[in-house]
Amino acid sequence: MSTSEPSASSNFARDLVAADRAAGKHGGRVVTRFPPEPNGYLHIGHAKAIVLNFGIANETSGGMCHLRFDDTNPTTEDPEYVQAIQEDVRWLGFDWHDKVLYASDYFEQLYAFAIVLIKKDKAYVDSLTADQIREHRGTLTEPGRDSPYRTRSADENVNLFARMRAGEFSDGAHVLRAKIDMGSPNINLRDPILYRIRHATHYRTGTAWCIYPSYDFAHPLSDAIEGVTHSLCTLEFEDHRPLYDWVVAEADTAHRPQQIEFARLNLTSTVMSKRKLLELVDKKLVDGWDDPRLPTLKGLRRRGVTPEAIRAFCEHIGVAKRDAIVEMPLLEHFIREDLNKRSPRVMAVLRPLKVVLDNYPEDVVEELDAVNNPEDVSAGTRKVPFSRTLYIEQDDFREDPPKQFYRLAPGREVRLRYGYIIKCVSATKDPQTGTVTELHCTYDPETKSGSAQEQRKVKATIHWVSASHAAIAAIRLYHPLLLTDQAKLPVEQDWTRSLNPQSLELLTGCLVEPSLRSAAPGSRFQFERQGYFCVDSDSSPEALVFNRTVSLKDAWAKVEKAHQAFQR
Repeated sequence: MSTSEPSASSNFARDLVAADRAAGKHGGRVVTRFPPEPNGYLHIGHAKAIVLNFGIANETSGGMCHLRFDDTNPTTEDPEYVQAIQEDVRWLGFDWHDKVLYASDYFEQLYAFAIVLIKKDKAYVDSLTADQIREHRGTLTEPGRDSPYRTRSADENVNLFARMRAGEFSDGAHVLRAKIDMGSPNINLRDPILYRIRHATHYRTGTAWCIYPSYDFAHPLSDAIEGVTHSLCTLEFEDHRPLYDWVVAEADTAHRPQQIEFARLNLTSTVMSKRKLLELVDKKLVDGWDDPRLPTLKGLRRRGVTPEAIRAFCEHIGVAKRDAIVEMPLLEHFIREDLNKRSPRVMAVLRPLKVVLDNYPEDVVEELDAVNNPEDVSAGTRKVPFSRTLYIEQDDFREDPPKQFYRLAPGREVRLRYGYIIKCVSATKDPQTGTVTELHCTYDPETKSGSAQEQRKVKATIHWVSASHAAIAAIRLYHPLLLTDQAKLPVEQDWTRSLNPQSLELLTGCLVEPSLRSAAPGSRFQFERQGYFCVDSDSSPEALVFNRTVSLKDAWAKVEKAHQAFQR
């Protein structure tokens, strides 16, 4: 990691682990794990868990963090997700100390643990249907009822469970349930299901198994098998902790991991549910898992966000015991902070307006010195071609400018970035629409930026590109994915109605500095006065494509908004 990144902030989870280690608990060892289910792509919420789990392990002498795939549901898992998750963890800057681990490698051990529970009369085979089990479970205010199969003998249960494994029964015919307490106020302890019959092909074990352990059974035992000391998970598992502890205690495991819950990351203006993200992808409402509008790590990476920015953001928001919603502008702040230090400056015109310098020689091309990054002196300078015909932004000209608009207007002067002061003489309009299509200006040769003769000052400096040298590009501008906060999404009706139909704005015919023709996919730049942009994976030298990562803070936007409101 970069030494310029903030040090790990203190939080209750770090403090608890440090206190356990100081007290000699778990033999002074610290072993954490990041245990994703390979049924989708990781998003920024997972990044918080990755930073916490790997961070605590890496900060501890001899600490270790396992990457383990909790792959116990053959109907939803895919090797594609396994590969993608490994790439994302490495991209974030973390690595595992050992080989990748899989819960499916422990299927035989998990089966043996289940037999231990059955023989201790702590588990039984239930033959109720799924609906009947749900009816017997009770409610938050009413206790559950015992299944009529709860009194089966240990021998009968061992036999039935073996036959379940042998494939004698169809899906749903039987389940293996823990025998805990149907009257418990914690519904998770009302004889939860430990195994289900699923005649499905597993992506790793094939058809070797037709019974699969539940997450609540496989997860704590996988932790115990691996010698995990601190099982850090999000708050929705807090009510599952008594079950977690019950499973490892009754299975007589050699190690007893400790579950610690923390608040998950909730971010405004986007979707943080894996189920909803999958729905967006399956319905083709977005351009795949790496769509830059998504909060997936693949999408953020394609958008141009750096792993350093994500790590700094995760450290800043910290780890708490209570759920809270983080505003998207906070994440954008950390993205800007990081990109500002590392992004070369270039000039790009998104909505071009032609400018002809009437008094500049037609056959002359100058090369002006431009600063690559004022935040990094070592980045040096570059040469930018300057000629008689240029393009500027349409928004940098107003025929009838309002107050506080200091950019180009008839009779007004501005400075061209790294170049000369120019004065607008006239504007040519489209006779059909009345739209300004071309400006005629004059330049003052005594006002070249950085020259000894430069004396006069003007109130505005605008960017530009040379018409005959600029490269044509398509530029994608991204806006919030949702029109409402995720927490306010409708439950019953189609939540996708809350999607922002203008979340992607595609601009074509944009013009960028000629040096960007050779920019490789993934390269990041600050388009001066525009924002931070990244070369998209679809880009090529013949058809450049840029994604806007995040905009710059724009003081003028507030003035413009107020002006428009006043006019209405």
